Amino acid sequence: MIQVQVLTSPTCGECARAKQILEELKPQYPEMQVQEVDMATPEGQEMISKYMIMSSPGIIINGELFSTGALDKQKFIEKLNSMK
Repeated sequence: MIQVQVLTSPTCGECARAKQILEELKPQYPEMQVQEVDMATPEGQEMISKYMIMSSPGIIINGELFSTGALDKQKFIEKLNSMK
């Protein structure tokens, strides 16, 4: 299983784009479990501190920070493929 956590903010355009990319990829990667975490919640604040996230969205794959800011779809796909 691939656990993907997405730290988002409600007014963040890049967050909406990242969520759209993840939705598009779900059928191709049934082993991918996606959890959205609002940055304003206590859990979100704890993750921001832990992973030193300075821009949203923050993408964490299996407990490891993958990216912050705009999600590069191709690099994300390459990462998922390397985990199969």
